[in-house]
Amino acid sequence: MTTVFIATGNAHKVEEIRAVLGGPGRVFLCQQDAPVRLEPEENGSTFRENARIKALTWATYLAIDVCNMGVQWVLADDSGLEVDALNGAPGVHSARFAALDSGRPGNSPDSENNAKLLRLMDGIIPERRTARFRCALALTPVLAGLDAAAMAAGTRDFDGVCEGRLLAQPSGAGGFGYDPLFVPQGWDRPFAELGAEVKNQLSHRARALAALRAGWV
Repeated sequence: MTTVFIATGNAHKVEEIRAVLGGPGRVFLCQQDAPVRLEPEENGSTFRENARIKALTWATYLAIDVCNMGVQWVLADDSGLEVDALNGAPGVHSARFAALDSGRPGNSPDSENNAKLLRLMDGIIPERRTARFRCALALTPVLAGLDAAAMAAGTRDFDGVCEGRLLAQPSGAGGFGYDPLFVPQGWDRPFAELGAEVKNQLSHRARALAALRAGWV
């Protein structure tokens, strides 16, 4: 039995990861199963750096005998939207894009992030509304009795990208984040209309998870 701790409080991400990686002999826990809520400072300049920060923070905690929960691996994700017309923004700030304007801590509601993005993209012609979702996964071993440096050295990285374009108005009630605005390449509807089954085949996270699955399990 392999037990993996998913280092996120985002229920949508947990659901996606379980849908792609789930199977016999695999158990997935998440922050809701832990007795504490750790809040790693995501101060990396790239998605990969932030994913590693989260994975290593939780792996270090779970490596303590009394906290282990039977976990062998920690899987952390950092992902976001890169808009070409905005020079790659919101990027690593995707989840707190609207909050950057007020300086308030924490992530912003999806509705506020989408509203800000639409304001910034107002008047941008369709040909220049290209964007991509990018995902970085960090898979860190939980090594009881060893220090953080050893676990960092054993961390493996997996990446996924989904190219697409942005709508001028949100459409659809499914998904989360920027899904009502993002149309994946080769499709004419946004993720919010395509449903979980389709998204779990096309998305940046699905592609990163496919790379993980092929290279690890």
